[in-house]
Amino acid sequence: MIVQGVQLKIRGHVQGVGYRWFAYRAATRLKLTGWVKNNYDGSVLAVAEGERGLLEDLIAELKVGPMNGHVTDIEVLWVDPTNTFSGFEIRH
Repeated sequence: MIVQGVQLKIRGHVQGVGYRWFAYRAATRLKLTGWVKNNYDGSVLAVAEGERGLLEDLIAELKVGPMNGHVTDIEVLWVDPTNTFSGFEIRH
């Protein structure tokens, strides 16, 4: 398996709606590593590492988001993996 990395900036109504927990559950189910956190500008930032196809699955799920949220845009930046994460976590 070739590990890749992706950094995602998610915009829309994504804070206060369980979006980080939604991202955490999706990434954990896909066995990806990394983290997700709220940004001060109202967006959510996520970094994930794993197999490219699984990362693309995560992006597809995050475009939909939780029922109470509304995603307007996801900025996707493919990056070199750090291979330093042991799991996926919610950061504060």
